[in-house]
Amino acid sequence: MNVDNNNNNHERSRSTSDQNFSIEDVESSDKSNAFDDDGRVRRNGTLMTASAHIITAVIGSGVLSLAWAVAQLGWIAGTLALIMFSIITLFTSSLLANFYRFPDPITGTRNYTYMQAVETYLGGRKYRFCGIAQYINLVGSSIGYTITTAFGIGAIKRATCIHKNGHTAACHASNELSMLIFGVVQIVLSQIPNISKLSGLSVIAAIMSFTYSFIGIGLSISRIAGGEHPKTSITGVEVGVDVTSEEKIVRCFQALGNIAFAYAFSQILIEIQDTLKSSPPEHKVMKKATTVGVTITTFFYMLCGILGYIAFGNKAPGNFLTGFDEPFWLVDFANACIVVHLVGAYQVFSQPVFSSVEEKSRKWWPETAFVVKEYPIKIPFLCTFKLNFFRVVSRSLYVTATTTLSIIFPFFNDILGLLGALVFWPLAVYFPIEMHIVQTRVLSYSMKWWGLKVLSGACLIVSLLAAAGSVRGIIIELKTYRPFMSVS
Repeated sequence: MNVDNNNNNHERSRSTSDQNFSIEDVESSDKSNAFDDDGRVRRNGTLMTASAHIITAVIGSGVLSLAWAVAQLGWIAGTLALIMFSIITLFTSSLLANFYRFPDPITGTRNYTYMQAVETYLGGRKYRFCGIAQYINLVGSSIGYTITTAFGIGAIKRATCIHKNGHTAACHASNELSMLIFGVVQIVLSQIPNISKLSGLSVIAAIMSFTYSFIGIGLSISRIAGGEHPKTSITGVEVGVDVTSEEKIVRCFQALGNIAFAYAFSQILIEIQDTLKSSPPEHKVMKKATTVGVTITTFFYMLCGILGYIAFGNKAPGNFLTGFDEPFWLVDFANACIVVHLVGAYQVFSQPVFSSVEEKSRKWWPETAFVVKEYPIKIPFLCTFKLNFFRVVSRSLYVTATTTLSIIFPFFNDILGLLGALVFWPLAVYFPIEMHIVQTRVLSYSMKWWGLKVLSGACLIVSLLAAAGSVRGIIIELKTYRPFMSVS
């Protein structure tokens, strides 16, 4: 489906309230400054808030595994992989920023979500494929963050126990209670109406991600300066010494997957862009925010991955912070920062799910007060909170479901790795490239067309290889799986 035939479909995807609200109505009202050109409440996002959202989404727990990833690949392949995926992420994200408005990037009609942009440019079949991939990734990320947060809390408990009782003590912490507490916190935070209201939380989360990254870097430098010089090599872990030949291959696949997915945030890029003010043009601000976010991310990823590898060598742990015991208070503080960061990251990845469910519900039941009516509640010295019963119930059920799945399957991060492997290629690479080809009318079989297709194909291969490595990890976990017995 070409771009010229998509105007009608694009307009039909808008809500009834948007269709009945004209810009003339806005201009003639006393509150014209309170609304944007589409009749929605005026957006106030800036370069700083968008960059904070990106950093919150990208610099997640994935940074902690980069030392392990570099250890599997070695100095040359590990460093090149960090750089390569940084460039791919920056390139495809810059392409994606151009699809927020249609057909003109400055005056065109807005696409509010990633899925809507795909429907506008590529049509219905690919729209449905995109929806499946995107929501598997978003829901899976929510579950993965719940599990990772529990492990972070468990690491704090374990480190404190070791400090008090010595390294020979049997220090373990149950993860179920930590997941329940995290779920309760998320039920409360999930009542924040939309992603544009998360700016403060994202800024705090971004600060936390910088903090624990700096702590990890500092501890690595301290370990290196203290005379720790474990073995490293150009090719990483050695066959016959550290791993078998089969393990080497599988670990390399997993390492590529870890690096690739640590950078990915494409599935929420359009949603972040929809929080920006319309002046200057959203796509220009978003490209700058993407450059800022990815550049800062790459800087920290390189430091954490490379310094972590120098500090621990081929024996680098999956979470390089777990390799440090002292000073225990600093390690505990770093893990606490991880927990706070993931509280915010959970919201950034969950809000698009909430928005989709609520928008569809309003279309299906436009006259149902339970779904559409909001009740203002004044919070002293803060603001007026608009209570919507459907929002409270639906979002609470979502958090309850993701928390329950995390408790039942605490090794779900392996499954998440598989799901991530399957959706990285379509969301971060395939759809941005295909939409760019349609938008700019790239000639089939031209040099540019071939270059874009080769890039897409190479990333597909990486995703498939990473998926194969994740499947092996799931099989190993299932051999020792015991429900409700997760400990850190």
